[in-house]
Amino acid sequence: MILGRVIGTVVATRKDEKLRNTKLLVVKQIDPTGSDDGGYLVAVDTVAAGADEQVLVVSGSSARMAAGMKDCPVDAAIVGIIDTITLRPDAGYEAAARRSR
Repeated sequence: MILGRVIGTVVATRKDEKLRNTKLLVVKQIDPTGSDDGGYLVAVDTVAAGADEQVLVVSGSSARMAAGMKDCPVDAAIVGIIDTITLRPDAGYEAAARRSR
């Protein structure tokens, strides 16, 4: 699973027919403290995530299963909205990321 933050939406008026009625969101990868960590993903939203929410993303065949789109060209899907991340003190990060919904 990938940790991310929703930073935008994608509108595609022409796309694969199997992607009709899906919401596509731009997700920035983050580390467990909430800091930017890596690149960007476009993911199908399966949980009604909103702007600036921290989310869990799956990729590959897991994304197709999560989105209920077994035969669809989906590579990433948002499968959860993160409420809290708590890290052990010895986890190697300076502070635990906590976020309330």
